[in-house]
Amino acid sequence: MKRRAQTNASRRTPQARRSKQAKVSLPPLWTRKEIRLRVNGVEYTSTVDVRMTLVDFLRHELGLTGTHVGCEHGVCGACTILLDGQAVRSCLLFAVQADGAEITTVEGLGTPERLHPLQEAFRDHHALQCGFCTPGFLMSTLAFLRENPEPSDEQIREVLAGNLCRCTGYQGIIDAVRDAAQRLRSGYGA
Repeated sequence: MKRRAQTNASRRTPQARRSKQAKVSLPPLWTRKEIRLRVNGVEYTSTVDVRMTLVDFLRHELGLTGTHVGCEHGVCGACTILLDGQAVRSCLLFAVQADGAEITTVEGLGTPERLHPLQEAFRDHHALQCGFCTPGFLMSTLAFLRENPEPSDEQIREVLAGNLCRCTGYQGIIDAVRDAAQRLRSGYGA
């Protein structure tokens, strides 16, 4: 066996022997980068680890805990936010990818004193139980209604299919979205 190893070693080119001996210098695993973004109308500048997810940044760095962490695979929809007006899963993005972006979280919809029409419709139609999935439903629906102000029930069901709820039936949510669409079209609460 020793002889065989010598034979293999003697077959290596001088370049291969040198590259095997060369030490590779890699950057540190957790490098940091400064980002600037606007969240719910407020400008933020922060230095973050490049591997920090956007949902963790929102929750842990900005204290916006309304964006929930569910599956962490982009399947459940609990972490849905609006990024430059588009509904996205914040668990699938790094915070550095949002540099320069405009973000809206559920905290940016309304206030306890003045709910957004979508929040009012969810409340009025009992479209929630535990509330864990509700922020994701609200944000997905908001983006959807901005593009489609007069949706059919089938279209509502299709957009809601991207969010999972373990507590309640979806009929109350469908009713709430339909009502919210009507409220938004009439300018109620806007």
